[in-house]
Amino acid sequence: MGEAKTIAIIGGGASGLAAAVAAGEALRDSEGDAGAARVVVYEASDRVGRSILATGNGRCNFSNARPGEGDYRNAAFVRRVLFEFECQAHRRVPSQAKTSTAYSNGVLGFFSDHGLMWREEGEGRLYPLANKAASVLDCLRAACAAAGVEERVECEVAAVEPPRAEGAPFTLRLADGRFERAGVVIVAVGGTVARELLPKGLSFRELEPTLGPLATDPRWPRRLDNIRVRGALELWRPGKEMTPQELNRHGFPMGTHEGERLVSREVGEVMFRKYGVSGIAAFNLSRLVEPGDVLAVDFVPWVRLCDMEAFLNRRRKLLRASLGRDVMWNDMLRGMVLAPVADVLLEAAALDGARPVAKGETAVIAPVLKGLRLSVTGLGDVRQCQVHRGGVSVRAVDDRTCEVRRVPGLYVVGEALDVDAACGGFNLHWAWASGLLAGWSAAERLRA
Repeated sequence: MGEAKTIAIIGGGASGLAAAVAAGEALRDSEGDAGAARVVVYEASDRVGRSILATGNGRCNFSNARPGEGDYRNAAFVRRVLFEFECQAHRRVPSQAKTSTAYSNGVLGFFSDHGLMWREEGEGRLYPLANKAASVLDCLRAACAAAGVEERVECEVAAVEPPRAEGAPFTLRLADGRFERAGVVIVAVGGTVARELLPKGLSFRELEPTLGPLATDPRWPRRLDNIRVRGALELWRPGKEMTPQELNRHGFPMGTHEGERLVSREVGEVMFRKYGVSGIAAFNLSRLVEPGDVLAVDFVPWVRLCDMEAFLNRRRKLLRASLGRDVMWNDMLRGMVLAPVADVLLEAAALDGARPVAKGETAVIAPVLKGLRLSVTGLGDVRQCQVHRGGVSVRAVDDRTCEVRRVPGLYVVGEALDVDAACGGFNLHWAWASGLLAGWSAAERLRA
């Protein structure tokens, strides 16, 4: 069988398996001698899809109901790739052909046509109906098998050498010293991509972990270790402060801080750790932090700062009627936050919990409830980071195909590219979309 008729996919994770299905099905359904072509997945571990099984604590938040380029780093590149993908999906995915617009969620069409059922949770997060990542992997592997895709596990590719002459194949140097040939190569090795794997000279950003917990001044967090709250985190940075009009226009309910500018706000679960904060809100902000930034923890995100004093005064009046005595500061916070949190908030506001709340004094606790301030020192436990930022520069890649511009026949997808996004299924959505687009494009190149 001719080497030029082989599509080699390096990496059996999300983007690699999506590319394999797309390429395999396109070749299977094509006319002429393209049916003699092979699609081979090279996976260094003992099974494909191991990274998929680990996502979402084994539940696999596999996509989002409302993906958009604004959720991603290098948004302009992502916008063009996703648009091209959706146009291709509209032509190729049967369920997408029934829609009235090309720009719909082609990832969901792909998975629907391969038997996956799902449900939607908060913020558009999509999970398989079976609530297990294995159901996503099972659908992908079944599709690969039906399309004739070959799996080569425990087979590590150490380097990809481009063709030495026009029309010649790529050379895959294996870690055990052997080599194989392929007409087209798709690199889908995720965040662990090594610079040595790809041809020399490609623009490459060094990998760094992100989408993980944040380390802060530990004074308050270490007293709240393992406590979870449903609140909000705001990231503030030294600079020209935002006006109330700007804050209102951007939907941020908190006030301004002198000499600081609001970078971003995330509503969601906040988990305190000895070193700082974790949880989805902290993970998303970790993509944006810089030295000198400050986190503000909002414990009552449903109340605007300008309304806090009135809110607390009403609460004081209600409690006074219920208790039949003066309301102490401990009374004010009891039932609103856990006792350890109340102790920290009162200390941060320099208030004695056993002292009565004086008339007009609620203004003292309001700013602390709406923004307990923590100076950011960097990432926390990097082992918890969900992605690695960095990889092949998007400027080196054709945004219509994910093909490397100066190496025809070489494609780079998923986390191997310098693209990352917030939590919520966006990173896996990118893996599927870029993998499918590259798989379809690779099959077209092989048939050309």
